[in-house]
Amino acid sequence: MQKLLLAMLVGCFCLTPLSAFGAMTIKLGVVTKPGSAQNIVAEKFKALMEARSGGEVTVKIYHSKSIGNETEILQQIQMNTVQMGIITVGPFDTFDPIVRVVNYPFLFKNNEQADAILDGPLGQEILTSLESSGFKGLCFSENGFRNLTNNKRAVRAPEDVDGLKIRVMSSALHKTIWQTLGANPTPMPWPIYTELEQGVIDGQENPLWVMTEYKFYEIQKYMTLTRHVYSPHIDVASLRWWNTIDAPTQAMILKAIREAADYQRKDNREKDAARLAYLKEKGMEVEESPDLAAFRTKLVSLQSNSIYSDPTVNDLLRRMLEATR
Repeated sequence: MQKLLLAMLVGCFCLTPLSAFGAMTIKLGVVTKPGSAQNIVAEKFKALMEARSGGEVTVKIYHSKSIGNETEILQQIQMNTVQMGIITVGPFDTFDPIVRVVNYPFLFKNNEQADAILDGPLGQEILTSLESSGFKGLCFSENGFRNLTNNKRAVRAPEDVDGLKIRVMSSALHKTIWQTLGANPTPMPWPIYTELEQGVIDGQENPLWVMTEYKFYEIQKYMTLTRHVYSPHIDVASLRWWNTIDAPTQAMILKAIREAADYQRKDNREKDAARLAYLKEKGMEVEESPDLAAFRTKLVSLQSNSIYSDPTVNDLLRRMLEATR
């Protein structure tokens, strides 16, 4: 009877203490397909957990939007019908606006600076804040620096963006960024290949791995290396579920997910040069030296925008900007 009651509370499985290695299943949701950045973290985490538990822990990965878009996956994590997710930062801002500080445009100068901040005390503040929304923030893995593509015209300066219908994530911040630049931002869940192909939207913005894995070179002619936002993933768990797990189990999960995140970051960065070369070979016209100073100038007003009006969010943004100068 006790096990039945616990299973009902946890939602998906019966958990015995780690010392006994009771059978345990972790449902993990990602919106992307195998081979994508999120999936690399998920697969590595699965391999580590199942090996270290001697097969007692099973990680079941739900990929390719099989259980919904990222907002829907987050809602399921809140309810503990799914225990974990590898989720792009953007959709979190409808749950907790503090994540908006990470996607502040041109915040991080390079990968090393992003790692130092996100793996340090400032990043931990964000992960801890998510608990108020029912999430246990575990660590950050990497989506990457976002770049603009479109099928209308070459973009070198902000005025070239004017009027372009750009797909954005379900994120108030990302919508505000592109409105400020003069584009027509259109929130749309993933995937978006068909919408790009049919001209429902003119373009999109994502890291290089997305352009290659999702074959955007087939339907997007122009790419601009804007690197306007560093986009991490938050590797997250259901707080309701997390609080039912004993400390050794929690430690085991944290160690495995952080190792998986480090593995994926390294893998992602090692492949970027080859990805850029491949996209050029496939015929994309790449603007490698856009007027980034002009983009930054146009976006500097965001710091005082209402999107950052919450005092806690604004204070963390101020400290982030000081730390990345």
